[in-house]
Amino acid sequence: MRLGISANALKFSGGLERYAMDLVRGLARAGFDGGQKPAFFARKIDPSLPESRLVDVHRIKVSFLSGKLRDAYFSWAPKRARKRAKVDVLISCNRVEGSEIAICGGTHIGFLRATGRREKRSDTRQIALESRQYTQADMIVAHSDMMRDELRTLYGIDDSKIRVLYPPVDGARFSPVDDARRARVREQFGFAQDEGVLLFPSSSHQRKGLPLIEKALAGTKVIIAVAGRAPGHAAPNVRYFGYVKNIEDAYRAADFTILASSYEPFGLVGIESVMCGTPVIFPASIGCCDAIADEAKHVFKFGDADDLRRVVGEAVERRARVSGQAVRYDASVDTHVGALIDLARGIGPKR
Repeated sequence: MRLGISANALKFSGGLERYAMDLVRGLARAGFDGGQKPAFFARKIDPSLPESRLVDVHRIKVSFLSGKLRDAYFSWAPKRARKRAKVDVLISCNRVEGSEIAICGGTHIGFLRATGRREKRSDTRQIALESRQYTQADMIVAHSDMMRDELRTLYGIDDSKIRVLYPPVDGARFSPVDDARRARVREQFGFAQDEGVLLFPSSSHQRKGLPLIEKALAGTKVIIAVAGRAPGHAAPNVRYFGYVKNIEDAYRAADFTILASSYEPFGLVGIESVMCGTPVIFPASIGCCDAIADEAKHVFKFGDADDLRRVVGEAVERRARVSGQAVRYDASVDTHVGALIDLARGIGPKR
């Protein structure tokens, strides 16, 4: 049985593109199906990446189409390409029709509801693609319990068709360090040893809740360390660090990682942070909260600036590192890929 993976791109990126890269590495280590390379279907392929040599790449060209048509074209193009590649089970990390295993890291209807955004024609098209993907799939892998609930209530998917598998994290990269190394890393980022630092990793500040965080912490001495896109304006206690490639060191240097997201289906940064020894300050609405032990999270009421200010004050007062064991599931890539292989084997013979 040959596996295929569909994603928007094979390159360093966030979200499901990064997840697809984890799958490529995990399948290579597993030596699935006698070591045969899985097929990989994407719009963009970075041939300089070592992961590109671990798969049989199939680039789906969409540049000749207008932007409005590209998603629709890509949604069915792998159906033809997989026949030539002789793929038995396709794992889709983007909106693709006819995949046997659909990965759900967020839903478009859920996003619109959580953000209060009015549905436009482009949203209607995305929802239609998503609905067809979920309907046609043999199995949907939800990356959180929150996603399972959205699939059931917003898309009418039967629970028997959904499997919750929290996304994996590279434990070799995201791990705690001793006090001496942490002090050096903290110094490299320019943090004083006695100041409270909240890491805010984001490329979508409005959705991730930066305005609320700034409002809640205005006038305090707490440092909001922004890693990602530049904030639209300056604030006295906000420091901008740009896109940080060694984000694991940013987690280690900070005292807490903070988000106030309006929609966060899982929030992998929470798991990465805790695995580096840094507790999180999150609203309960973030999907990964269920996967983090109580001692490693400080939870506030979503959208409540006063409660956020209170929780931050209490957390900073009793600053403490946490154990990587505070993650409540086996986050290893190999364990996650093993579960996907088991699902594929169950589907393969039926096909």
